[in-house]
Amino acid sequence: MKKPSKLLLSGGWFNKKGIFICSTGKITFPTGIEDIKAYKKPLFLIISYQETCNTLHVPVKKEIYPSIITVEIEDIKPYKLSDSNTIIEFASIKDSKEDYIKKVEGIKKEIEKGTIYQINLTTRIDFIFRGEREGIFSLLFKRQPVPFGFFLDLGEFFVVSGSMELFIEKMGKHIRSSPIKGTANSRYFLQKSLKDKAENLMITDMVRNDLGRIAIPGSVRVTELFKIKKYRTLYQMFSTVEAYTEKEFKEIIKNTFPPASVTGAPKKKAVELIDKFEDHPRGYYCGCGGILYPDGNFTLSVLIRTGVGEEKVFHYYAGCGIVWDSDPESEFKELLLKTKALYDFSFNP
Repeated sequence: MKKPSKLLLSGGWFNKKGIFICSTGKITFPTGIEDIKAYKKPLFLIISYQETCNTLHVPVKKEIYPSIITVEIEDIKPYKLSDSNTIIEFASIKDSKEDYIKKVEGIKKEIEKGTIYQINLTTRIDFIFRGEREGIFSLLFKRQPVPFGFFLDLGEFFVVSGSMELFIEKMGKHIRSSPIKGTANSRYFLQKSLKDKAENLMITDMVRNDLGRIAIPGSVRVTELFKIKKYRTLYQMFSTVEAYTEKEFKEIIKNTFPPASVTGAPKKKAVELIDKFEDHPRGYYCGCGGILYPDGNFTLSVLIRTGVGEEKVFHYYAGCGIVWDSDPESEFKELLLKTKALYDFSFNP
């Protein structure tokens, strides 16, 4: 595979605003987390959902793209996104409204039986595009600026992410995670939604438990709970868990993968049921991506609002957290809301 033609990162990766372009060096495709080699330069890293699930020893649907990608970052400069002339047209969706509702009802039966308490159910939406690949990222970011966006073009395929969710950040011994659970087009609705707060609390407790496995005893703290942030197309509810750790990257991710917010509770059973209910492999979606520094610090996002493309086809993904009192039709509407920055189904039925 040829050297990446382009790597763009949103400024949130560096606590800055705007977009940055990275000149890149060596690219590798490790076969597992243990095979990520020592590095002298910052690495941009993508780990697929399948690879994160391997930490639980739960087999999931195989993917056609490399499970792990690492790219050396040699230099970073500000970059101005051009006005996109790329046109995106809806092609198909893996789950029709009727199919998705039926799956939600099936999950609710599992919750009633006590098999699980919460699960994240996703689908894949396929688009045809005309124009430049970078134009997809330009459309997504300009319509909804986010801290953890990126565009990585590897020639044979490309990955676009418009994520606003921090999976894990480690700076020195300090570690932080901000799971997102709760999505709406109204701040008032989120503030009053007991369902979204219950779901958020459940996932926050899972993250607290995950970090507790690698944290210095007594250091785990929930520092933000039920916070709401406005983005251009929606509102998101998030909480923040912080701790201190003396563990290194590989041990940390082995104890925290896959991300709690995109699986469910309990995590292992949720992953098993996700594979049963979803007809598609998730690929990089619901995995993680970010930057690893030579000093051992790192910042990883959860790869929500993420898709992969090749030729003139772009596969985008969206999902919702399902709990006992979920309304199936409302969940499908939320799923479409999460595509709005890329493609607005209310104007393009």
